[in-house]
Amino acid sequence: MIVSRAHGVLAERMLPCSPETLRAAADGDRAAIDAMALSWGPTVLRWCARLGGPRVDPEDAAHDTFIRILDKLHTLRDPQAFPAWLFQTCRSVISLHRRRAWLRRWAGAVTGDVPDPVDRFARSDLIAAVQAALDQLPAELREVLVLCEVEGRTDSEAALLLGVPVGTAKSRLRRARERFAAEATDLGLAPSTAVVGEDR
Repeated sequence: MIVSRAHGVLAERMLPCSPETLRAAADGDRAAIDAMALSWGPTVLRWCARLGGPRVDPEDAAHDTFIRILDKLHTLRDPQAFPAWLFQTCRSVISLHRRRAWLRRWAGAVTGDVPDPVDRFARSDLIAAVQAALDQLPAELREVLVLCEVEGRTDSEAALLLGVPVGTAKSRLRRARERFAAEATDLGLAPSTAVVGEDR
């Protein structure tokens, strides 16, 4: 009971749009859909940019995430589960976009039409190097590292979004920090520069 209540409080803290807004959006109410997109759009765009890597267009992935959410929103029974459900959907869309990017990369090499590899969000060498280090991590480690170290979420919040026990999230975070530190070092990032992965 205590765990369930704590889960509810945590979900409410991560839920900027009300259950009424979600229900109205599921019914196709344009104002509610706009409110949901306004509340969660920036977060979803950041997830897509940080988890997708340089070969995934974050705006396209974020758009596809909301299209999929709107298509399935009527199946959501518990509004408090929306943040985790949204993250799981975003994760699935990113995975699809990464597979498509890999295929386009090879197809482009054959046709000579190679897409521009420069990520619009990588505006400096440092950001590009950090993103490159993140991109080397397995998805489960990259996800928890972005949620906890880049976005500043707690272990419990990350666990809720990922749909895993808190202990699993903590274990993944520890491994993610170690792996990121190694990748960052290989890319020539100084420890003081590669802030992701430091103990807090």
